[in-house]
Amino acid sequence: MEILTEEIVYKKNSQQLTALLYEGFIESLEAAMTLIEQKNYIDANKQLQKANDILRRLGVGLKYDAGIIAHQLDALYNYMAERLIEANIKKDISIIKEVLQLMTTISSAWNEALKKEPQPMPKSFMQKAAAYEKFMTTYEEK
Repeated sequence: MEILTEEIVYKKNSQQLTALLYEGFIESLEAAMTLIEQKNYIDANKQLQKANDILRRLGVGLKYDAGIIAHQLDALYNYMAERLIEANIKKDISIIKEVLQLMTTISSAWNEALKKEPQPMPKSFMQKAAAYEKFMTTYEEK
């Protein structure tokens, strides 16, 4: 990961900042696994807490008007957070590896999407997104 200065961070757009958060999350998990192997549980705890903090920030940054993908990412982030809490309590590397694999997949897809030029949303997509939002609002009121 490149050394980040405040100036560099302010020059990044929201998509690039998300990619940086993914990278930081992955680094925290890798560090936590190494620390658990070394039986340094205090520092492993700090790394797992840092990873959960990153997940919380990612969840807050979701734009739900983007449609179902935002809700699915939210569910994945919540699942990963719960699994990391369990991994932290048990100091279980296999759980951390499971979460690491999920985030690596998400991060790879995100970075691929960043390489492509942004395309304007087709009108049909916006209509589907609006229908989804209307359904979710109606569903949540019940």
